[in-house]
Formats: sequence, C-alpha cells, structure tokens
Amino acid sequence: MAGIVVVGTQWGDEGKGKYIDILSGDSDFVVRYSGGNNAGHTIVHEGTKYKFHLIPSGMLRKGKTCIIGNGVVIDPSVLLMELDSLKKQEIEMAELLISDRAHVIMPWHIALDTLQEEMRGKEGIGTTKRGIGPAYADKAERCGIRIGDLLDADYFREKVYSNLKIKNAIIEKVYEGNPIDPEKVIDEYLGYAEKLKPYITDVNSIIHKALENSKVVLFEGAQATFLDLDFGTYPYVTSSNPISGGVCTGAGVGPKMITDVLGVMKAYTSRVGSGPFVTEQSNEIGDKIRDLGHEYGTTTGRPRRCGWLDLVMLKYSARINGLTGLCINHMDTVGKLDNIKVCVAYKLNGEVIDYYPSNLKELGRCEPVYEEFESWKDVDISKIKRFEVLPESAKQYIRRIEQITGIPVKYIGVGPEREQTITM
Repeated sequence: MAGIVVVGTQWGDEGKGKYIDILSGDSDFVVRYSGGNNAGHTIVHEGTKYKFHLIPSGMLRKGKTCIIGNGVVIDPSVLLMELDSLKKQEIEMAELLISDRAHVIMPWHIALDTLQEEMRGKEGIGTTKRGIGPAYADKAERCGIRIGDLLDADYFREKVYSNLKIKNAIIEKVYEGNPIDPEKVIDEYLGYAEKLKPYITDVNSIIHKALENSKVVLFEGAQATFLDLDFGTYPYVTSSNPISGGVCTGAGVGPKMITDVLGVMKAYTSRVGSGPFVTEQSNEIGDKIRDLGHEYGTTTGRPRRCGWLDLVMLKYSARINGLTGLCINHMDTVGKLDNIKVCVAYKLNGEVIDYYPSNLKELGRCEPVYEEFESWKDVDISKIKRFEVLPESAKQYIRRIEQITGIPVKYIGVGPEREQTITM
C-alpha cells in the first residue's frame, strides 16, 4: 500500500502539477481531494502547455485512473470544457471518475460570490468570483447539491426550487441583483448531468480497494498550506483544507493509509491577492522575479506578488503537513538574480522569533532576517541531471533549506519540463 500526498507549502502556484505528473508515472490512481476551479495547474508535456482547473494532473497518463474526490466543488461547465479540449486535441487520456458526493457549484453561488465581493469594496478578500466559497458554505449549511443529485431529475428540481426560494430573496433584497430563473438552471444542469453520468460513481470504495490491493494512490491537493481555511493566513484563505489532513475528509481515507507527504515549493515566494507577505519585494527585484518566473495566475491572469524564500513559512508548513520530502521548483529562475536572500527568522517588536504568528497584525509587523547566498547566474543549470553537477552556491542553497526545515529534498526543478528535474 502506498498513499502519497502532494501539497503546496506556500500560497499556491508552486508547480505541484509537474510533480504529480512525474509521480503519476509510477502510480495507479491520481485523486484530487480539495478546491474547485479557483485553482489552476499547468502541465508541460512534449513541449505543449496544458492548463487545468478541475481535471487531475495525471490525466495525460494513459492507463491511469484519475479521480475527483468528494472534497472538490465542481462547476460542470468548466469540467466539461476541459474534457472537450483534451478530446479535440486527440490526447490519450487516463480514465476519469467523479465522486457522487462532490458538491456542485450552482449559478447562485457565482452570483453571490461576485455580489458579496463587490459589496466588501476595499475590504475584499480577493475571491476569484467563481462561486467556490458560497458552494462550500452551502455544504456546511446542509443545503448544497451534490453531483449524485443531478442523476435524479425530480429530486434535483426540488433542490433547485428550495435553494432559489432563499437565494433569490438574498440576491434581490440584500444585493439588489437580478433573480435566477429556476427552470433555466434545471434545463442547463440536467444537460450537464447527461454528459457527466458515465463518470459519476462511489469513488471511495474504489480508492480503498486500490489501497488494500497494494496499488499506488497519489493524492493531489489544490492551492496550498497558507491558503488553508484553518492554518492559512485567515481570512485571506480558500474555503477548503488543501493541507495533507484534507485527504482524510476530501477523499475518505484514514491517516494510516498515507505513507508519504511531499511538499512542493518555489525557490522564492509568490502570492496572488491580499494578505500579509513578510518577504515581499515591491521593487525591481520583485519585478525581475515575476518576469523570470512568468508569475501570472493560471486562473485569473493576475500578476503575482513576489519575494524571497521564507524558511519560517516552510518550517511551519513542514510541521502542519507532516512532510517527508521537499520538491523545489524554479532553481533556474532564482539563480538568474544577481544575489539571493533567504529569510531564516523574523524580528517582531525588536525580538528575533522563529515561528509563524497566527495573528495577522503581528505578522504584518514582522521583519525578515535574511541570509545571503551567491548567485549561480553564470551557469545554465537547466540541463543538469545530477545534484553533484550543480554549482556549489546552488548546492549550499538547497542544503540550507534542508538544515532549517529538517526535511530532505527529494526533487529539484531546473526548468518547467518533466525532464528538467533532478531526483535526489
């Protein structure tokens, strides 16, 4: 039995898709356990970039089984669009299965997400306005619609009318928006149901059977540790639990079934949207990192905020997730800078601390304590295959990460392609 979890250790966009793609070669199943189409991941395969938001990263591996778990919220139109795109390109795909327990993003979720964020004004939390938060809110409020409900037309109709009785009142009276036509929603979503029906099943029993039969199951989380609803920089977080513990509730497996947890990180730090960012570089350095790393959101296209690697964050992430290994991306990017800094501690109210404050006001007052490293900009590392061949300064950089986090580095990304990866 092997249950391997791949998580983001920062604020997302770390390049998890690349390592899911690599690891899926030796895996039998790839399971997405959290998030929705607010998170994007990019796979580079044979020189072509494929951008997914809902489809698991292992879909480009023929012969594998990819599963969308119960912890995911699904916009059927987005999922079908991604499937159609792959079919039109005549790409050989993995088998896809969808949990009948996964919740559905409905039109009122998207409408409320947009209206609420507009009303917040300057106090907005940076939502992608794709209905993710309201869908999870309805799940907790026990009025959500699940994928399996779409297969029972009469029951689905009842659920739509029951929801819109309340949602339309809120949309019209609180936000002065336009009401949603229930019949239009029913027709549209029953059309989606017909197309998705072949994929919908009780995936939990399939996952358990696979683990019991010593299959390798890879669990893929969306977003990252510092966007986690409980352990991230709340309220600037997502509405689910992308940390490794989210696998238990988002895929229905017990902790003892998880054998490895790999944390994916960038050799620097980036963030989309609002919230504190201790090592942010709002200057030429930040601009250069953004340009070199092509730091623009897969989902929104928004430019990402960029800064130096923060090992205080990484150490916290290692503890929360129970990491057994690290996967570093963008070593080629950070190596092109003239000099490189790494944050190894914070200074708060004049005192040096090595922990990550949960209080955002305290976090906002923290100043980074840096160590400097020599650049390796004179060496093209993009074709290097072995750790021993890396420039000494790059090796020192990696060893320092291991030393402070206490976690071994398992993979080093020296470029975006699957082949541009050093295995330790």
